[in-house]
Amino acid sequence: MGLASRPPPPEYEGGFTLYLAFTSFIAAVAGLLFGYDMGISGGLSTMRSFLQEFFPNIYEKTKHRPLFRADAYCQYNNHMLTLFTSSLYLAALVSSFFASTISRKHGRRVSIFLSGLFFLFGAALGGYATNVTMLIFGRLSLGFGVGFGNQAVPVYLSEMAPAKLRGSLNLSFHVATAIGIFIANIVNFIAPFVDKTEGWRFSIGLVAVPAVFLTLGALILPDTPSSLIERGHPDAAKKVLQRIRGMVNVEREYNDLINACYFSNKIEYPWKHMFTRRYRPQLIMCTLIPLFSQFTGIIVVLFYLPILFKTLGFGDQAAIVSASLIAIVLLLTTFVSVALVDKCGRKALFIEGGIQMLICQLAAQIGVGFIIAKKFGVKGEGFLTRDDASMLLLLISLYFAAFSWSWGPLGFLVPTEICPLELRSAGQAISVSIGMLFTFILAQVFVSMLCYMKFGLFFFFATFLVAMTLFIYLFVPETKNVPLEEMSWVLKVHWFWGDYIPDEVIFEDPEGFSKESPHVGIQEFFMRNLEMRFNLDKEANRACQGPFFCCGA
Repeated sequence: MGLASRPPPPEYEGGFTLYLAFTSFIAAVAGLLFGYDMGISGGLSTMRSFLQEFFPNIYEKTKHRPLFRADAYCQYNNHMLTLFTSSLYLAALVSSFFASTISRKHGRRVSIFLSGLFFLFGAALGGYATNVTMLIFGRLSLGFGVGFGNQAVPVYLSEMAPAKLRGSLNLSFHVATAIGIFIANIVNFIAPFVDKTEGWRFSIGLVAVPAVFLTLGALILPDTPSSLIERGHPDAAKKVLQRIRGMVNVEREYNDLINACYFSNKIEYPWKHMFTRRYRPQLIMCTLIPLFSQFTGIIVVLFYLPILFKTLGFGDQAAIVSASLIAIVLLLTTFVSVALVDKCGRKALFIEGGIQMLICQLAAQIGVGFIIAKKFGVKGEGFLTRDDASMLLLLISLYFAAFSWSWGPLGFLVPTEICPLELRSAGQAISVSIGMLFTFILAQVFVSMLCYMKFGLFFFFATFLVAMTLFIYLFVPETKNVPLEEMSWVLKVHWFWGDYIPDEVIFEDPEGFSKESPHVGIQEFFMRNLEMRFNLDKEANRACQGPFFCCGA
């Protein structure tokens, strides 16, 4: 099969529509729920009424022992308290595997609906809790909601979006997550004023409001065209595609989806195929990207921010306010990623974010470590001055900003893009489960690590940034503006992953290629073909697909 016999297809028809915005908005509410449940736990863990009700030992310790005389590092070291926080992620880890199967067999919409139901049940159980057991079971139910939502919604957004807008539209999930974190901190601040003795019920139960919206909204959501075709509903898929693209003529994209789904239906056991050599690139990226995201330490620090700030000498309300300011930084810098992800590409933001976070580690994490070491030493006795506290807040904000426009949102986006349709649900389940596994582990041990490692904890998280940045630089290809159905081409021309992608995945007649074009090397042929297919300059394309990156429109 020669170069002339495979003309490049034009760009797909259609673009952004109000209906696409409407469906994306409803689905992204799952991100708000995730962010809220992630942000609420830290504030609850320092709320006096909550501690008095469920953890009286910690309450007495923080009430009667002034912070500057107590071992500040260890005052929140309680396994049941950390289990309350980390149980969310354990449940999300388990449920993401069930969500993968349900999403593939019954559609993304069903998983989104079930996510809303789990959130509702968890809000009711936690809000009316009378003992620690009820509290943790409520948290587990919320975790099932997180698992189903985080597995289904990023895939849903990627499959609904046109290729040129897929990055920014998918990141609406992360924007919603940042909004949820911000709302959680505001709620934690006002809850004691709502009810001094049971304000914590208000904090936990409020999640029911967006959960109702998500549950009812899922009933009117259309399923994605890819999912409908995969499950044998091509006519319905075409109608949905026409509606979200805002035009009748969608034949090119529709035919590519049909072809992709035809191959997808040949894969009966996606989990088994995920571990074969053919899909090794996707497996490694779906594993290492979420793993590295967690070992920046940013997520575990995020939901323990109030505890961390209070440990370092901030008062009750000051700790919540400081955490709220960090949440504002997280939200605002997320929009930077939305604005740049489809212009500069995923790889550029990954690497820039990694480098900035590494610099911030020197200025922030190490700086924070020295501030804490100077003031608290290894005994945990001391207090922070106003200037120390202000510097601490500034340095942590800079670090959060770097994460928020790079590894935070892109950690959800890239795994949904890189996997072919037949393994997309399984790949996202692996990505979510790996992220939740290490979030659970870190959440469970963070307070103990803070107690025993003291200020050295900040240096522990600083060691992972070089490895994760090099991994992106060398092994993650650029995926901006590439249709999901064509992602195998991106891997085939990659300097390392190309050997893992069989020729027959790209060409219907690979033997014809070698007979008709013996003078053209296969790597050169791929590069020329990919250049034409996506209207990229040849040199820019080489930079984007190799171990380099580019930034341009």
